[in-house]
Amino acid sequence: MPSLLFCGPKMAACGIVISIWGVIMLGMLGIFFSTKSAILIEDVPFTEEDIRNDKNPPGNIYGLYTQVGINCFIAAGIYVAVGAVSLCQVRLNKRQEYMVT
Repeated sequence: MPSLLFCGPKMAACGIVISIWGVIMLGMLGIFFSTKSAILIEDVPFTEEDIRNDKNPPGNIYGLYTQVGINCFIAAGIYVAVGAVSLCQVRLNKRQEYMVT
């Protein structure tokens, strides 16, 4: 019977810790980008033409803020998936400890 176990207990625990941190960090960044925090303007990818060609000056910039916020939420979702896989690996490692071969 093939085993779904592909990493050890320490690596799985590390994956859980990193996933928790990634979800917290990217979730907060997503919230701050969605609320258009002024301190994060340096992280918004815009050019001079985005400002010049806009009839409503903050419109393009606000759209970019929203897009970066959505990207942060997507990345946080990926970290949730990695955390779930790591949790499964921890449980499989614990089950293997009790199996006698």
